Amino acid sequence: MSNEVLTGAQAVIRSLELLGVDTVFGLPGGAILPTYDPLMDSKIIRHILVRHEQGAGHAAEGYASSSGKLGVCIATSGPGATNLVTAIADAHMDSVPLLAITGQVGSHLIGTDAFQEADIVGITMPITKHSFLVSDPADVPGAIAAAVLIATTGRPGPVLVDITKDAQVKSAEFVWPPKIDLPGYKPVTKPHGKQIQAAANLIKESKKPILYVGGGVIRAGAHKELLKLAELIGAPVTTTLMARGAFPDSHDQHLGMPGMHGTVPAVTALQKADLLITLGARFDDRVTGDVKSFAPNAKVIHVDIDPAEIGKIRFADVPIVGDAKEVITELTDELTNSLKGKKPEIGEWWKFLNGLLERYPLGFTEPEDGKLSPQYVIQRIGELSGPEAVYAAGVGQHQMWSAQFIKYERPNSWLNSGGAGTMGYSVPAAMGAKVAQPDRLVWAIDGDGCFQMTNQELATCTINNIPIKVAIINNSSLGMVRQWQTLFYNKRYSHTDLNTGTDTIMVPDFVKLAEAYGCLGIRVEKEEEIDAAIKLAIETNDRPVVIDFIVGRDAMVWPMVAAGLSNDEVQYARDAAPVWDGEE
Repeated sequence: MSNEVLTGAQAVIRSLELLGVDTVFGLPGGAILPTYDPLMDSKIIRHILVRHEQGAGHAAEGYASSSGKLGVCIATSGPGATNLVTAIADAHMDSVPLLAITGQVGSHLIGTDAFQEADIVGITMPITKHSFLVSDPADVPGAIAAAVLIATTGRPGPVLVDITKDAQVKSAEFVWPPKIDLPGYKPVTKPHGKQIQAAANLIKESKKPILYVGGGVIRAGAHKELLKLAELIGAPVTTTLMARGAFPDSHDQHLGMPGMHGTVPAVTALQKADLLITLGARFDDRVTGDVKSFAPNAKVIHVDIDPAEIGKIRFADVPIVGDAKEVITELTDELTNSLKGKKPEIGEWWKFLNGLLERYPLGFTEPEDGKLSPQYVIQRIGELSGPEAVYAAGVGQHQMWSAQFIKYERPNSWLNSGGAGTMGYSVPAAMGAKVAQPDRLVWAIDGDGCFQMTNQELATCTINNIPIKVAIINNSSLGMVRQWQTLFYNKRYSHTDLNTGTDTIMVPDFVKLAEAYGCLGIRVEKEEEIDAAIKLAIETNDRPVVIDFIVGRDAMVWPMVAAGLSNDEVQYARDAAPVWDGEE
């Protein structure tokens, strides 16, 4: 490619185009304005103007998580950049490939407390894979290319490129491809052969194995390989909150989700197992409960592309650093050759597990106040929309019910803020997912608390013809916090009542709010109205749809392992008897 002289701003846009970026979410301001000028002329990149920078970040996350591609967001300096911090932290916790580009004040002003100056590189250093500060236009192509490489390889994650205003305005020769020099950055993708053999030997010897599958399997695109390995071994599978859809819910080897609000069979199987085949999971505290008592008799095979995760929480008898897809493929090949058509003898293990599955199916009771059952509403959304839809949840009770009561059959169909637990994630993430997957039905399942944090992005959806569907599970309160107050604070409901519903007034009236944003607004208060409203939302594609489901405020998420307790103390429901131990 012949080199030409471009401004730093032009170099940003040209670099993104050459790297295959076709969509960015952003909001302009003074320090990034030079880059917005050539962006207007791009025939390749679609820019979507958000109403808040946090929305840009979550939209880029939703775009990435639903498609497996890089998500890109842009903001100006100071408050524009700091408004991205929550989304960057969210992407860091959940390993989402994200490129955040921010404008910065002029080089000569850095450190002077100039107007809209913030040290965004310093602020984001702990929550990015890397952060760049670019003050020379000649360095722009190299920084952008390196950022994309870092964000999308190894363990995916966010990278920030902060570009001073003078670097955007000045010119330099545009050299492509740039030389990328990243000393020490060499992600290991191919596993060590001896570790594969050691893992295979443990699996063959195991009488009670379980596949503990995390979000890394989805990030690696390894769902087909996982299915092959699971069926070869015949072992039970549990998929974490971040891994829902990595293994089909309909498969008879699937036990459901583990953790604080996981299924009893999944939680108990992990506790009773003699071998954890851990694939792309990080022994998160919401899965392990009291880690000292977690899976006490199990040996551990731990597969992760990030060596820092292995041994961080739980000792690994067989640590394997590598890409989940490559590791699972090699492990399957090794087992195929050594098993010679025979499966491990785990019949007694399955006898116990089938007893758990029979005794402890997911279920719910009807609200005592005559309002809608939130679990039933979410279940019907899943049943009427099907497994090809994409579901983006906020954080709280509705998130857990969405993970429990919707059946996930494919990867990248379930989006949520797992590690950071970010309220406000759902609407912009659904928006980004719909942009990335325009032919799929996309639902934002939100609580009335979460929804009010980022609902302004409905304007973005309306103006840009992004017809997402929003289901507000409206219990007039901060539901999960209220549940904890019910269980652990003697029903002292300190500041969790959102006062969105009384006999005379709703604050806000979500239907009127939806209509003000150009959306179709629907309110559902009776069970017989649920299906018709969901079907109308599915059929309406000329604008976004918001359904306000008025649900009972005292519905609770069960099963539950209370924070800090052993998973042995999982409760199927409040005041339920201890979980069956296999003895009749």
